[in-house]
Amino acid sequence: MPNGRYSLHDTHDHVLLGEERFSCAPGPAGWRYVSKTYGPDGSTLGTTDLTLDSRSRPLRLELRAGGWQVRGGAVDGVAWVRTDAADPAGEHAVEGHDRAHAFTGSSPAFLVATARLLRLSPGGSARVRLVAFTEPVLAPRTLDQGWLLEKTETHVTDSGPLLVEQYQVADLETGEQQIVHLAGDVVLSASGIQLEELASPPNTWPTEYYS
Repeated sequence: MPNGRYSLHDTHDHVLLGEERFSCAPGPAGWRYVSKTYGPDGSTLGTTDLTLDSRSRPLRLELRAGGWQVRGGAVDGVAWVRTDAADPAGEHAVEGHDRAHAFTGSSPAFLVATARLLRLSPGGSARVRLVAFTEPVLAPRTLDQGWLLEKTETHVTDSGPLLVEQYQVADLETGEQQIVHLAGDVVLSASGIQLEELASPPNTWPTEYYS
């Protein structure tokens, strides 16, 4: 069960924004990722709890940040409920629904989830519609991304061979692009994200997920 730490940086001036401490592992449903994000001063900024089903669809999502909470999952697209921590009874909760494929956000978990949902072969590409929730208010925004699996490489490590995938990910509205390196269920690097610590090797994603 990999657990580790990502450093999070501003994508423009590279200022350190904080870190995300995480654990992830396959489970009865498919895969689960749990994390807490901390600011540079050590304060807790938010939490992520994402469970995927066996086809890498978002079975359950729970986000907390800035006094807000979002709970969602895949229901004829994706559906969610956004509530304010000052409204524990949920009397003013706002429900949402979109015919998107999945969720996204600032956590590296969403890069893993989207890559595994698309199941690309090297050289393959796909367009995907996502609902994004970003800190601090977790307001929903629908966006389209283009994913291209540029190449895969096998690296020799102390714990055995490690398959690394290199993706090019583009925001199809703004044209902004980034390169994402994944190994199993761990992000090695991406725009504003750097893996700093990993206590055990990444889980190998089951080959039967790929078509």
